[in-house]
Amino acid sequence: MKFKGDKRYNNYSTYIKSTFGERVQKISINIGFSCPNRDGTKGVGGCTYCNISSYTPLYCKPKRSVTQQLEEGISFFSTKYKSQKYLAYFQSYTNTYAELDLVKSFYLEAVNHPDVIGLVIGTRPDCVSLELLSFLEDLAKIYYISLEFGVESTLDKSLIATNRCHSYQETIDAYKMSKGRGFALGAHLIIGLPGETREEMLNHAVEVSKLPINMLKLHQLQIVKGTKMAKQIVETPDMFELFEAEEYIEFVTNFISLLRPDIILERFISESPPNMLIAPKWGGIKNFEFVAKVDKRLKEKDFWQGKYFN
Repeated sequence: MKFKGDKRYNNYSTYIKSTFGERVQKISINIGFSCPNRDGTKGVGGCTYCNISSYTPLYCKPKRSVTQQLEEGISFFSTKYKSQKYLAYFQSYTNTYAELDLVKSFYLEAVNHPDVIGLVIGTRPDCVSLELLSFLEDLAKIYYISLEFGVESTLDKSLIATNRCHSYQETIDAYKMSKGRGFALGAHLIIGLPGETREEMLNHAVEVSKLPINMLKLHQLQIVKGTKMAKQIVETPDMFELFEAEEYIEFVTNFISLLRPDIILERFISESPPNMLIAPKWGGIKNFEFVAKVDKRLKEKDFWQGKYFN
């Protein structure tokens, strides 16, 4: 099977270029919302693996307005790339978890920036409503809109163990509500959660392929400081079976072969700051280096996206 570009899978950069005809950069925005498993609505403490500081840029602070964060992000990236447009990426915590009018005001402030051509919104499957989706559907008639759900696992046992406080059925229901509204649907998966076998992890590819998603981000489980897992790995280290880099490369190539062939793969790995990362430590391998290793291994195995998709 042939894919655009020189990859053996649908890759995100090719998708962006074919969609917009130019380079487009995401600018992360933090609007300071919480999560229902943090504020007591469904639970407290948040997800056991989560420390927002491990993936939030320095300019991305909720005390700054959306416009200020956009300006600082654009100032940073414009020195590297002279001509481009931007997507406002509402990344930290649950970016639909507030009164609807407040949520709308932040999104409208972002798209009113002259260099912003759309939104990427990260949220939980249990934190969207028909009213919000209808609003985004209207926006999608003018702007590019991508809605990303933190799926994390297709297994309820893992969602319970990591204090997600929602079920996989709620994930399925959220995608059913969201499909066909004119915006791209994304999913995040964490590979290597405690208690999941390699076979169960590979089966995530089968299950998410049933969802009406356009794109997928994979993240290897990382243990970072300031999380519940940081305590667990000291107190009960046997509950973790973290991937070594070469093991994960092999896993990813197998995963890709099982995945629905039209899904766009945006990421394979997480990159937490070295000063926050407890494990696994892969010697500072960067995303582009890991991608090159995956590409090489796919060719060696003669694998491609969807080779074993049924």
